[in-house]
Amino acid sequence: MTDLPPPQGTTLSHYPQALTVDDFRHNLARVRQRIAEACKRSGRDPASVRLLPVSKTVDESLVRLSCAAGCRELGENKVQEAYRKWQAMSDLADLRWSVIGHLQTNKVHLVARFAHEFQALDSLRLAEALERRLQALGRGLDVFVQVNTSGEASKYGLAPTEVTRFVRELAPYPALRVRGLMTLAMPSPDAARVRPCFALLHDLRERLRQELPGGSEIAQLSMGMSGDMELAIEEGATVVRVGQAIYGARALPDSHFWPASPTDHSLLNP
Repeated sequence: MTDLPPPQGTTLSHYPQALTVDDFRHNLARVRQRIAEACKRSGRDPASVRLLPVSKTVDESLVRLSCAAGCRELGENKVQEAYRKWQAMSDLADLRWSVIGHLQTNKVHLVARFAHEFQALDSLRLAEALERRLQALGRGLDVFVQVNTSGEASKYGLAPTEVTRFVRELAPYPALRVRGLMTLAMPSPDAARVRPCFALLHDLRERLRQELPGGSEIAQLSMGMSGDMELAIEEGATVVRVGQAIYGARALPDSHFWPASPTDHSLLNP
């Protein structure tokens, strides 16, 4: 692969809006087919890749339709938006909610209450705050350590050289179950720039599993989105975060998701 076009010649910004259960079934089938084809190329079992639908900015009524079409996990960037949806959709008791965006410590009480998974852990201060809240509630939380594999100053996440030390320092926080690593790749249509981000995360995961006590539990790699999931799968992704290919293109600008970033992430938004 030399570039990252969405399937059948469309551009990422022109994914059609899904408005019915049938639309969502169709889009989910297409995404799963893309996953299966990428797995076939890399000699992997499609069952080894978990699809995490990303419902950020999507109205609750449409999220419900996607759930009727088969989405039982939902990823959200903004915790307050996710919390509102969790409350409004509490009648769907079997849904699992993943918070995949940067989290401020003054909002950890929300994540501790409802999230099944947090994919953007990148500081001990945040780990300490989450641990206190989770202990008070008697809950545990699956977490992914976010790594800045592209080296962009605009992105959150640990530098690759800091990851091993950071994971060691999480040992005193038993409520945080470190399941894997997460990254956002370089926002580029050029596979030669994107692929190394994914390969680096895979290598980090392998190093952690060899060097750390209990490292075998760090098995997951959350990487790849609507525009680059194939490359991520080829490099070992076990979780792909897919929004626009399921729900349709978003109307909000990228600054809504990346407020501190001058970089154009439009090509590779989930």
